[in-house]
Amino acid sequence: MPTATESTMPERLRALLFLNGFGLIVAAVVSGWAWFFNLLGEIVLWPIPGSIQVQIPGDARAWRMAHMEGITQGLLLMALGLGGQFLRLRARQHTVLFWCAVTTAWLFTLPTMLHPLFGTRGLAFGGGPFKPGIENDVLYLIGWPPVIAVHVMLFLTIVGVWRYLRGGEALGR
Repeated sequence: MPTATESTMPERLRALLFLNGFGLIVAAVVSGWAWFFNLLGEIVLWPIPGSIQVQIPGDARAWRMAHMEGITQGLLLMALGLGGQFLRLRARQHTVLFWCAVTTAWLFTLPTMLHPLFGTRGLAFGGGPFKPGIENDVLYLIGWPPVIAVHVMLFLTIVGVWRYLRGGEALGR
């Protein structure tokens, strides 16, 4: 049976997760437009007449990554927000889960939107087999908090769902 200090995720945290997820979807749309204009080499919005020649840096692979990262992370936060009703944790654990989820989603997404602009990958300090430079190293270091946070988030999510199922709420008890 659940303890008196355990509860499902508070509605405010659920709504904030959903809102952040939607914000990441908006960011994915922005990076999708950058990818689109990068591929075309111009800004053209049919049926609006004319076009503007642009040279948006980056390659298609990097822009695809940025676009898909925003979609994936946005959907993850939205799912956590909607699924928060199935997570039975203590209040502090809900707070930690929330901040780990938001940290993971935004700090995995935003650097991928900068990599095409700098021509970096951020997979290794010093660049590894890819382009080295201060931009790469800064974006690499920004990636460490979400690498840790994602594991905490996954652990707490599993614990929360397990407690919910063990407590009998899913069975109507």
